[in-house]
Amino acid sequence: MAESTIGRDTAEQLAKGNLLYEAQQRQIRHFRANVAISWVILFVLLIYMFSGQSFLGIKTVKLDTDFVLNNLAFIARGINETLLVSILSILLAMVLALLAALGRLSTIPPIYALSTFYVSLIRGTPLYLQIFFFFLALPQMGIILSGLSAGVLALGLNYGAYMSEIFRAGLASVGRGQREAAIAIGMTPRQTMQRIVLPQALRFAIPPIGNDFIAMTKDSALIAGTGFVHEIMWRATRVGRAQFHSLEALIMAAIFYWMITLILSYIQSIIEARLSRGER
Repeated sequence: MAESTIGRDTAEQLAKGNLLYEAQQRQIRHFRANVAISWVILFVLLIYMFSGQSFLGIKTVKLDTDFVLNNLAFIARGINETLLVSILSILLAMVLALLAALGRLSTIPPIYALSTFYVSLIRGTPLYLQIFFFFLALPQMGIILSGLSAGVLALGLNYGAYMSEIFRAGLASVGRGQREAAIAIGMTPRQTMQRIVLPQALRFAIPPIGNDFIAMTKDSALIAGTGFVHEIMWRATRVGRAQFHSLEALIMAAIFYWMITLILSYIQSIIEARLSRGER
């Protein structure tokens, strides 16, 4: 009798749990549906703002559709250059950030001083200044770099300094017990770093690195100011000024950057979801 009562109570609790879970899922789906509808409404309003229509005496902006159609492909060709600069820069930044993080954790004074000096110098000066330094100042010193190389170097050095804190926190997140256990089973400090510490630190650092990559993709537009890298912003400003349609050109550039950001954000969300499943 007691066992049957316990069984009924357990079944009731499971049923209540399932009902609660289903209610939560319905609430989540309802929320996402409302968000999607709101996005559609806002997007339609944004398009209407540049339709040239008039409503209640309020006239919207009229874009030159002929200019947009004639120059869309020209500006779109800058996407490859933008992504190339961003990918090469983030790879360089990751290497520099890891080295700087290891240096900041070092007990050797010259190595610690070098890493902290690098971080302080880069963080203490504007990215725009750094970009022009590599484009304009280095040739006076006899160092001549291509436009792509100088842009990648500037972005990589800048983001490497900021990302060093991410790697330092990732390295510090690995418990001392794991290090001691690795040494106890005969691993050398180098093996411990390669097999125990770095894999966990990189797992910790991947989500923030994704955010920095998205930000770097947008900051790559600063390189357009030098005129040597023909990415999205350079193409938009060139054709916009030449044909006196800067509004249309800049709107097209903004749309391309927005699309890239949305795609990268979606990829990042997938990666973060997989990492969170792995942690569970």
